[in-house]
Formats: sequence, C-alpha cells, structure tokens
Amino acid sequence: MSTTTQPADALTCVIAEDEALFRAALVKLLGEEWPALKIVAACEDGAEALDAIAANQPQLAFLDIRMPGLTGLDVAAAISEVSPQTAIVFVTAYDQYAIDAFDKGAVDYLLKPVDPARFRTTVARLKERLQRPANDSAIDPGLLQALIDKLGGRTQAADGEAPLTWITASVGRETRLINVSDIIYIQSDNKYTVVMTAESEALLRMPLTDILKRLDSGRFRQIHRSTVVNLHAVAGITRDESGRGTMRLKGRPETLAVSLSYMPFFKNM
Repeated sequence: MSTTTQPADALTCVIAEDEALFRAALVKLLGEEWPALKIVAACEDGAEALDAIAANQPQLAFLDIRMPGLTGLDVAAAISEVSPQTAIVFVTAYDQYAIDAFDKGAVDYLLKPVDPARFRTTVARLKERLQRPANDSAIDPGLLQALIDKLGGRTQAADGEAPLTWITASVGRETRLINVSDIIYIQSDNKYTVVMTAESEALLRMPLTDILKRLDSGRFRQIHRSTVVNLHAVAGITRDESGRGTMRLKGRPETLAVSLSYMPFFKNM
C-alpha cells in the first residue's frame, strides 16, 4: 500500500484493486484528470483498504467488486459505519454489475478496461456530488445493502471455481489432510500461515491472501488483516468501550481480537 500525508482539508481517496497494473493505471488517470484529489492509499486487497478507509476517513473510495478475502462489496458494507461520508465508486469488469450499482444508489462505476470518456464523465459526476452538503451526498444505507446482497450471490456464481474442501498442512514432520469445515481459524504468522482446528495446530505453505481466494466467503470471514475465522466456530463477541471486539470460539480456549474496522460485519451478534 502506498500512502501520502495531505492537508486536512484536501479531498482524499482510497483505491482498492488487486490487479497491480490496473491499480497503477487508475492512480495515473486520477492524477491526470483530478490532480486536486489526493490518493492517501492504493491498496491491493479489501482488508488493507478497509483499514485505510477507517484511518483516513476519505471523501471517496474506488472499490473493485471482486477481490480475494474482503471484496469491494464487503468493504462497502462496512463503510457506512467506519466512514459514513465516504462516497463509493464500484470498479468491475462485468457490465451488469456496474449498471445495477449505478441504478441502485452507488455514486458511480468504472468498467475495466477504463474508457477515457467514461472516466471523465465519472470524475465530473463525483466532483458535483462531493460539492453537495454531506447529508445530500451520502448513500442511502438501505439501498446500498440491498445492492450488496444482490451482487454478492452473482460474484460467487461468476467465480466458477468451487471453494476448497480439503487442505494439506504440516503438523511437525507429518503432512495431514484437513477438512476445511474443521478449521476454526487461520492466522498469518510472519513466514507461516497457521491453521487451527479443535485438536491441533498446523502450518500451511500458502500465503493467507492465496487461501482467501479459495475459501467459501459465506463461511469464512476476516476479523483482522492477518486472521480469518470460520463463522460456524464463533461462540460470541464482546465489545469494549473503544468498539473493538474479543471473539470467543467453539472448541478453542483462546480468544481472538476483532479489529474496529471489522466489527460492522458482526453487529448482529
């Protein structure tokens, strides 16, 4: 993630795009078409973007709909709580997603590859919207959530590849096959990725970001940039005065910290 320090009154933006070339192209286009807009973070995944949005409270966020782990839809769902005045632009390679997003109340959309004329139109719309009073420019949370719910099923169907059902991990010198449904949580730990079940701890030779691409997003949820939990293994969450959470687990004695940015995903628990 790249970051810069900007004046407090500058219009700011966070970009979330996992394709490095497109991310760089979007940064370049924004610099050319909207030099007054300051990009405070250009992120390669949704978890990084959500943290950046919570920390910087930008006026604008460009969110790729399909990313491993937290998708752009997931980040959008959390924005209403972590940074409610942040306006959203969905980025997608799928035209129908974009049309629905625009019609249902997202600020705007961009299609991949970006058409320069369409990009200029998007920038003009955003400038106009951001000049309105805050109450007039905010997205209706109910409409946005309805859109997120609708598109969530489509993105899973479009991915095509079935979620993992088994993984191969190491326990000491032994290699084991672990049923994904038995996993309680997965945690990135320096050079390793640790897989925790009720009975054991195993090491996985795969980065957490790669695992997220293959996990069932309906069952596994990030609670921290480095931690993913099986929702079926959650016993409960306690919130402290700052709004952060402590998660209790079924089948494990330890608790897990839930970052403030991720608490909106568990507001009904």
